[in-house]
Parts: sequence; C-alpha cells; structure tokens
Amino acid sequence: MKSLRQCTLRGQLEIIASSQPVSIEDVEPSSEIVKRFVTGAMSFGSISKEAHATLATAMDRIGAKSNTGEGGEDPERYLNVDPANSQRSAIKQVASGRFGVTAAYLANADELQIKMAQGAIPGEGGELPGYKVTVDIAQTRHSVAGVGLISPPPHHDIYSIEDLAELIYDLKCANPLARISVKLVSVVGVGVVAVGVAKGKAEHITISGHDGGTGASSSWTGIKNAGLP
Repeated sequence: MKSLRQCTLRGQLEIIASSQPVSIEDVEPSSEIVKRFVTGAMSFGSISKEAHATLATAMDRIGAKSNTGEGGEDPERYLNVDPANSQRSAIKQVASGRFGVTAAYLANADELQIKMAQGAIPGEGGELPGYKVTVDIAQTRHSVAGVGLISPPPHHDIYSIEDLAELIYDLKCANPLARISVKLVSVVGVGVVAVGVAKGKAEHITISGHDGGTGASSSWTGIKNAGLP
C-alpha cells in the first residue's frame, strides 16, 4: 500500500493542520471552483447512452464540462438544447474521423480534444467488440451495428509535431472559438512531447496516467496498467 500511495504526486502530500484557519472570505466560492471541473473522456459505447447523457446534464447544470470521448455524440443532444436540461457535452474529442466526427460535431463544442494516446494499453484499449456495437452506437459513430471498432494508432496519420499543428489549425478553422486540447499518456519523456505539442499551438494538454481508461478494452490489464502515474 505504501508503494501505491507514494507513486502519485498526491500521495507525497501531507495535510498540516493550522491554528489559524483561512478566512472563508479568502476562499473562492464553490460555484466558481466547479467551472474548472471536467469528466474523463468516457465514450458512448464504453458507458451506456443513459450514463453518457446524464454526465453531460450534471456537468452542464453546475457550469462544468463533460467530455464526449472518442465515440461521438447524438446530434440531438447539441442541436436541440433545452437550457434547463441540456445534454450537450462541452468537450468534443477527436480520435478518428470515422468515430462520429462531423462538421456540426466540431462546431458545437467549447473545447476540442485531440486524442493522441489512449488511457489504456495500445492494442488492448480503445476497443469495442462487435457484440457491444448496438444500432445507436453504430449510428452515432457512423459505423455498422455488430462490427467491432478499434482505435488505430497513430491517430490522423500524425507522425510529427508539424502534422499535429496542421490538425490543430484545421480544428481552429472548423471552430475558431473552441480551445484545443491534446491528450497524451504518461511515459518517460512525455514532457518533451508536451513541449512540442504546446509549440504546435495547443492551448491545453492533459496527460492520462496509470489509472487507465473506461471499459473499452478487451482485458483488465489494458485498463489498469497503462502508462506511469
């Protein structure tokens, strides 16, 4: 347990009690703090249609952001928005053109996230077996029901920072108001990659750690042992 705790940054921290508590007036209100909260990129397919929509509704209500994951989003959720019960995900993820990415999908986002790497072991994660691909999932992902879906690395034929910069530019053209995020995975040397991503004009970088992805994997090892802390 000690090694599990100390392998993460939060495991290195200790809470020190103070005899002089901070005044509540000096603390940012919770209504502002939650605006920086986001859900993980959990795709429709790795979780159910109901769970995917409910996460979006909950985050919209508190002013936070939900992430579609690479599985796309039913257009009805962002084209017909009920202000009191919105199911629109503010962050739209782009991982493969065939997985639900359309012009309307890109235009209806506050943030566009390029999934450069998985939250699961490549080859084991980012996979939906054919028996899980329902009619609804296939329609949203512009695929065929019953046909398995696998995230093919490297995404978008990106082999260099220049290739990534070109995609970032294209996404900015599709939605000039959206912030561009890039998802990487924690490995030795990821800092050097992150510097290149920043030079490619990405405005946000997220690094997925060893906790892994959601349920879109053929094995537990693919989900639980992906990357470093």
